[in-house]
Amino acid sequence: MTEIYLIRHTQAEGNRYRIMQGHWDGDVTALGLEQIELLAERFRAVPVDAVYSSDLYRARLTAGAITRRKNLPLRTDTRLREINVGPWETRFFGNVFHDDPERAELFLHDPERFTLPGAETYAEVGQRAYAALTDIVAANPGRTVAVVSHGVTVRCLMSRITGISLKDTAALPICGNTAVTHLLWDGAAFTVDYYNDTSHLDAIGGSRWGRARDVRHVPLDPVKERDFYEQCYADAWRGVHGNLEGFTAGTYSEAAAAHVRADPDSVLRMLVGEESIGLVDMDTRRGRMAGYGWLSLIYLRPEYRRQGYGIQVLARVYRHYQELGRRSLRLNVAESNTAARAFYEKEGFRLLRKEGDGLLLLEKSLRGRRDG
Repeated sequence: MTEIYLIRHTQAEGNRYRIMQGHWDGDVTALGLEQIELLAERFRAVPVDAVYSSDLYRARLTAGAITRRKNLPLRTDTRLREINVGPWETRFFGNVFHDDPERAELFLHDPERFTLPGAETYAEVGQRAYAALTDIVAANPGRTVAVVSHGVTVRCLMSRITGISLKDTAALPICGNTAVTHLLWDGAAFTVDYYNDTSHLDAIGGSRWGRARDVRHVPLDPVKERDFYEQCYADAWRGVHGNLEGFTAGTYSEAAAAHVRADPDSVLRMLVGEESIGLVDMDTRRGRMAGYGWLSLIYLRPEYRRQGYGIQVLARVYRHYQELGRRSLRLNVAESNTAARAFYEKEGFRLLRKEGDGLLLLEKSLRGRRDG
């Protein structure tokens, strides 16, 4: 009998930022690193003879929870990768679901009918991943192996093994990050001992999913939409200073217009459904020669704060500057704004220096990975 521990990767940027990550090889999050340590503890006393993984970073790093403690080599296989979503790769969920609702509905709720030019079908994912899994057990008769893969890929494997339709999300939900599924292979067929177990994460509240709905963004014209821009900036100013003393609306909207002239994607309106919830304003000229990106304004309406929307908004800034090749992101925050400072600290920003008017200059690296 061969034992297989089938594991979904840890929380990655795409999970937290609500990005279609597919084959995109992004980083893992701070929570993801915690999850890896707890996964390692779970497997401390479990005998494992071999470890296999998708070649994508988030899976390889997760596999390290087992390989580094047991001094085992990691074998990677591209057939264990996540589904390739073609033109949807690195796009935000909110924009995909708004712009292509019919296919997005199939992707989520009727996977067997999902097709998208340039993307894989679920059947193709299941076929390649099942071939990889059968090759793994054939190479490891009577041994115990760990296999690290991805959410959709694990579901496709389990659908093939159990015969449960991918439409049945109640019986076959997508696994949580670092969830463990235990399979047995008798030389002819797989049986399922348990599926989607995240009990090792109980100490940090399980495999967390945010409450926020998916945010989408559209370009904002600070000239045509001046009133909206200035209202957002005024509310942000008032939140920091307690009043509008010293606030000159035209100065900021004119600066934003200059940002858009230099980069049409630098000022974005954020929406949930059809409701505007905030905006971001990036001055992509500033810091270009030094290799950093500058965030002039991030604003979220009060009723959308502390619910998981802020990170989706800020993720647009991360991705834009990553695509421009910037090494880091800088911004100013008021020293007195303890809530904002706590948010940025949690996001990995560090203090560079104190500036005038009670402002702090913060910076976050956009190149967090140590592994290419």
